Amino acid sequence: MSQEAKSSATGKSKILYEPFDKMEQFMADVFAKVGVPESDARICAEVLIEADKRGIDSHGVGRFKPIYIDRIKAGLQNPVTDFEIIREGPTTAVIDGHNGMGQVIGKRSMELAIKKAKKYGLGMVAVRNSTHYGIAGYYALMAAKENMIGITGTNARPSIAPTFGIENMLGTNPLVFGMPTDEYFSFVIDCATSITQRGKIELYAREGKKLPPGWVIDQDGNTKTDPAVVLEELNSGKCALAPLGGAGEELAGYNGYGYATVVEILSSSLQAGLFLKDLADVDSNGKKVPSRLGHFFFAIDIASFIEPESFKKNTGDILRSLRNSKKVPGQERIYTAGEKEYIAWMDRKDKGVPLNDVMQKIIRTTRDEYGLSQYKFGFDTLKS
Repeated sequence: MSQEAKSSATGKSKILYEPFDKMEQFMADVFAKVGVPESDARICAEVLIEADKRGIDSHGVGRFKPIYIDRIKAGLQNPVTDFEIIREGPTTAVIDGHNGMGQVIGKRSMELAIKKAKKYGLGMVAVRNSTHYGIAGYYALMAAKENMIGITGTNARPSIAPTFGIENMLGTNPLVFGMPTDEYFSFVIDCATSITQRGKIELYAREGKKLPPGWVIDQDGNTKTDPAVVLEELNSGKCALAPLGGAGEELAGYNGYGYATVVEILSSSLQAGLFLKDLADVDSNGKKVPSRLGHFFFAIDIASFIEPESFKKNTGDILRSLRNSKKVPGQERIYTAGEKEYIAWMDRKDKGVPLNDVMQKIIRTTRDEYGLSQYKFGFDTLKS
């Protein structure tokens, strides 16, 4: 594909596309410029670009600078990852990530879980003192590609209010499963245990869009829809995300609250890690501090139960039956988890990463800041 970006107009912001391999290498080069070892920089960039390939724009290129580069520069995250195994058994391990790169810690942890599962049928790794590890689905897919069931989760800075509460106590805490099928794509359910998550709100802010009512509540229990205000007030504790199901009990929001708590426990109690308010990015004086997050990773070897091809066909039959079931009048299609991400990849594989005008400016300034003049972008001739 030509290095020239393809473009299309969307509202006031002109969306331009840059090739995936080019943007992946660009991010890797920027990571290296701030001290991330070359091999680790490639891992970080790979995890981020996978989000854009799957249409998860809240966790891809749009986050690499503010969530990772800026935190490294501020001394809140270590560019060199010390992956320390502090306890290990045949099927288990506990890792201290020493505030290194979350993507590197995540990939190495799932690799370890997979290695144990290949030998013993099951593997689990618990992590403490890590940082944001990108899309959780990346790690579940690692297991699915090895004919395994992958499960992962992570806690995060406080965002969710418990049912009947207004204080942000729990993180968005995704609980993620990945399973191989006989289709072109794996079954991957990768979502937060809140109605939405910060990355999505950041995306709405970049696009100048209002949030849907019910996503966020203030100190009086009322909904808030201005994404810029919400991002500021989430940090100050003046508002909170609603759990899956919403605030209160009418739509079973206690289910989302309960699952968020499960993830919090598995991300902290097995590894003696921090939890809840101790995961805030600021201390009592308002000074920014390292995240020190916890994660967990399961790998389950399907061959220990049944022939993988049988599992994949049976799983595929389940998914096809769901998609072929009766639809609501006016709806043309039922989806299963992982399908929309596959469709996004089919649409984008020949286009590249979509970049709005905000992201175009960030990429230009980042390139110039780190002296990466070899990168020429299709939006270079456009005004900032």
